[in-house]
Amino acid sequence: MPYPEAPRTDVVDHLHGHAVADPYRWLEDAADPRTVAWAQAQDELAAELLGGLPARPALAQRLAELVQAGAVGLPVWRGGRAFSTRRDPGQEHAVLRVTEPDGTVRVLVDPMQLDPAGTTTLDAWSPSTEGDRLAYQVSVGGDEESALYVLDVATGELLDGPVDRCRYSPVAWLPGGEELFYVRRLAPDLVPDGEEQFHRRVWRHRVGADPATDVLVHGEGSDPASYFGARTSSDGRWLVVSRSVGTAPRDDVWVADLAGDGTLRELQVGVDAQTSAWVARDGRLWLLTDRDAPRWRLAVADPTDPATWAPAAWRDVVPQSADGVLSDVALVDAPDGRLQVLAVHSVDATDRLSVWDGDGGGELHAVPALPPGSVSGVVSRPTGGTGAWVGFTDYATPPSVLAWDAGDPAALTTWEQAPVAGDVPELTVTETHATSADGTPVHLFVLSGAGRADEPRPTVLYGYGGFNVSLTPGYSATALAWVAAGGVWAVANLRGGSEHGEQWHRAGMRERKQNVFDDFAAAGEHLVAQGWTTHRQLAVMGGSNGGLLVGATLTQRPDLAAAVVCSAPLLDMVRYELFGLGRTWNDEYGTAADPEELGWLLGYSPYHHVTEGTAYPAVLFTTFESDTRVDPLHARKLAAALQHATAGPAPVVLRREVAVGHGARAVSRTVGLSADQLAFLAEHTGLRVAQPG
Repeated sequence: MPYPEAPRTDVVDHLHGHAVADPYRWLEDAADPRTVAWAQAQDELAAELLGGLPARPALAQRLAELVQAGAVGLPVWRGGRAFSTRRDPGQEHAVLRVTEPDGTVRVLVDPMQLDPAGTTTLDAWSPSTEGDRLAYQVSVGGDEESALYVLDVATGELLDGPVDRCRYSPVAWLPGGEELFYVRRLAPDLVPDGEEQFHRRVWRHRVGADPATDVLVHGEGSDPASYFGARTSSDGRWLVVSRSVGTAPRDDVWVADLAGDGTLRELQVGVDAQTSAWVARDGRLWLLTDRDAPRWRLAVADPTDPATWAPAAWRDVVPQSADGVLSDVALVDAPDGRLQVLAVHSVDATDRLSVWDGDGGGELHAVPALPPGSVSGVVSRPTGGTGAWVGFTDYATPPSVLAWDAGDPAALTTWEQAPVAGDVPELTVTETHATSADGTPVHLFVLSGAGRADEPRPTVLYGYGGFNVSLTPGYSATALAWVAAGGVWAVANLRGGSEHGEQWHRAGMRERKQNVFDDFAAAGEHLVAQGWTTHRQLAVMGGSNGGLLVGATLTQRPDLAAAVVCSAPLLDMVRYELFGLGRTWNDEYGTAADPEELGWLLGYSPYHHVTEGTAYPAVLFTTFESDTRVDPLHARKLAAALQHATAGPAPVVLRREVAVGHGARAVSRTVGLSADQLAFLAEHTGLRVAQPG
């Protein structure tokens, strides 16, 4: 193909004895006139190629139906009110609602009312203890900057905001609704150039007051890449502050008695473990932790007695499971008033519910009524009660809410069902295991139409494999549209995720990152060997860290698949820390500043493993210009390198999108992106899609 001209320069970095060539360094600068002209030429190429794909109209139509399925979020109960999100068919974004004690439902925050263009997203929200005030955070254009506001729930009056620099900020209310704890970055003029996205602090804020008068609570002297959490007990006595550096799988935790001297005292500091701590309504300190338990456990201690804070004194309520990973819990009252725990365990990426005695007496019941799928969370009323709400989805069910009650512990009922738009195709889900290069079994979900066809079919293999993220079953319009068109969709549970606990995560990070790529390649070979597909009909797809996954796959195994969709990817692993939030990920990947770790990164960095004269598969890069997590420069550089190097006829295409970022987006923009991606994959795997009508 005639690709836009991209001059190769002779830039070479000498790092710890390695000569590292970087011929497309100039593409890192989005404002460079050469980059601007090259990107515009790539836009024209992408528009021409993607717009002419024959499968696109039919896939876009089916996606428009399936993606319009609704979504219902778990309710949060405060002061007799229930707060929750809901998106109905036809809505671009979910709205935040409140259900009054009399059943009246009102919308509190509608992103489309704030911005009819659809570029504003609701990032987070938290009602006050009494349910009379709501803190919420919004961002614009995909930048995820999260300005904080507070409104009066009864009147809708805005009481505070915007408070800027609140990206990834928790909100912990004090009783009365006059004060809250939150996290805010320091002002840009107080930090070194290039570090404006870092230097967070925990503050105590009075609603309506100038943020400049906020009281500094914690964070001074911390690593600039620290993230903080904050939680208060419902009575306002206890404050728990947590800190992790970047995405490291370990955290520090402090506890303060606000009715005493208010001093934050160490619960866990400098330990290679994760612990989520809170003081519940029973007055005990609850600890959900992987400390000495890589598949997690739930324990208790006494917040008033620091002697019980030592791990040896923690008393297990839900001990570590032999095969399941504990992911969430809710505290509920049994009919006789005793405290019970509704627990969520994941086994082979499928969630299960069970009930445990709150005093450590062991498991009481399983909840067999839960169908195979994913639990997004469990919540109970903070003031007590026998009921809990369960967020649920599977491959054919949009996010909905189920109800559970301790009076009938084996049963689940529908609390609020998300509406489905369009016909969800009849679906068969097959679970199977591939064998990785070192003999490790790798679990896969394989989605196909009702009844497996005898012949191989075009297949998309999707993966992520990092940051402790578990790929459990969930409603996906993209997957369903592909299956409805006659294809097969497979999801691989790779090392680096949390499907089997923290050991599984660590087996796919840092010097063991190659395990993830080996797992993915083994999954692709398994699909071929089992007759689901052939190499000429196989495609691989991933985004963000999953973009790194497929980028490494196409450079290490260009023969594995016929087509690749690589979205918002990390690809230059030597320089990734210099851009966006890259420096917060060096515990996951390693740092080029260390000689040994640079060796790890150079061992698989996709940009540095492009070989001229190789027949690469068809590749579609999709990037988002407002992405403040993964800079689009990664895709620009690898696209240029592949366009120069490939010896085959398959195209290498870069699709850019403006005014959207790494995360949430309007529904209509999701349809456009997914239609381009699926049509590209259909074209290069041989999936023939029936045209509308």
